[in-house]
Amino acid sequence: MTRQTAHRYIVTDDRILSGEPIIRGTRTPVRAIVELWRQGIPPESIPVHLPHLTLAQVFDALSYYSDHQDEINAYIERNQVPDELVDPLVRTL
Repeated sequence: MTRQTAHRYIVTDDRILSGEPIIRGTRTPVRAIVELWRQGIPPESIPVHLPHLTLAQVFDALSYYSDHQDEINAYIERNQVPDELVDPLVRTL
């Protein structure tokens, strides 16, 4: 069942990513947007990397993150690929 949050474009659905906050109408988690932003990509450029998203959705995801940092940081941590599983050739990039 899809549940709306206080943020217009952010919903949760237990059937998608186990209820992790996502952009409404997509399977894109808020954490994906936050991780791009943390890498130094300006919000205005994120739709270039995720062209199915609008700028309004990106800013709403970052607003959601601002209100729920501990929750989103936990999802980011949970989805980290351990260093020992990353091919050494990829690590040098």
